Amino acid sequence: MIRKFIIERRSWLLLILVLQLLTLFVAYIDAAIPLMPILYITLLSSMISILFFFIRYQKETKFFKQVEAWDHTYDLAAFKDANSPFEQIVEDAMTVQTHRYRKEASSHLLLLEQEKDELLSWIHEVKTPLTAMQLMIDRLPDQPLKSQLQYEWLRIHHLLDQQLHQKRIPFIENDLYIEETLLEPIIYKEIKDLKSWCIQKGIGFDVSLEENQVLTDAKWLGFILRQILTNAVKYSEASDIIVESRKENGHVVLTIQDFGRGIDPKDLPRIFERGFTSTTKHQESAATGMGLYLAQKSAESLLIRIEAESSYAAGTTFRLTFPVPNDFVSITGM
Repeated sequence: MIRKFIIERRSWLLLILVLQLLTLFVAYIDAAIPLMPILYITLLSSMISILFFFIRYQKETKFFKQVEAWDHTYDLAAFKDANSPFEQIVEDAMTVQTHRYRKEASSHLLLLEQEKDELLSWIHEVKTPLTAMQLMIDRLPDQPLKSQLQYEWLRIHHLLDQQLHQKRIPFIENDLYIEETLLEPIIYKEIKDLKSWCIQKGIGFDVSLEENQVLTDAKWLGFILRQILTNAVKYSEASDIIVESRKENGHVVLTIQDFGRGIDPKDLPRIFERGFTSTTKHQESAATGMGLYLAQKSAESLLIRIEAESSYAAGTTFRLTFPVPNDFVSITGM
């Protein structure tokens, strides 16, 4: 801050220096003026000027230090020490701007809430005709047509499900119920929902659960597994998907391994980024790049660590490491 203050006051400092030099110059060229008393006066005035400079530095920068440290949270307490007219101008301008931004932010937040509620309502309404479509598809006698329609129906269902959970994630803490949960019914439910697609692609599941109980929220864990299993089925063909659980260092670890096309090494660090699809298959329009992103965001709130390993053209393995009770105690204070 002192460097900025010197730059701000450099013209005044330069003026004082010029005046001191001018006084010495006049005393030097005019023999009638004694030089020693002038030197004494110059030294004394210089010391007073330096002392005055530091006093003014403390007084004038106090307000601007608070402004510089302002965290932009619309807290106007930082401007309470405005004393000089110029500082008062800054305070008045910032107060007016802050009140305006508060009003605009409140208005925008209200609009976003309304849009979110409308979208969630629309998604729930769309589920009704989707259920009716499912019943009609089940009654179709033409098996190839039935399989194709079932696949397209499943895609629509998963896209709506993603959109629904995407809107809920910012408020996920309000929807969590952490308890001891059995893995088996959640995994089998998600596999059953993908059954028609798996039959069409010749994909089977090999499920082996050494550890069946984890501490989590069943509904959100189902959503996370849905994204991973959907990706595994989407990028596999005529192979098995292996689902295993075991205990490592006191934590339950669930692994989901497929033998599909795998992930390019340069893409692997980015698979959990929002909207990222692929650099090798960038032309694919079916991918949204949201599934793994939403799974990761949901897992963070559940304290589940998701890791991925993959070899291109050899398959992908996802590891879900579940928390222990102490992990939740440390963040909730229970």
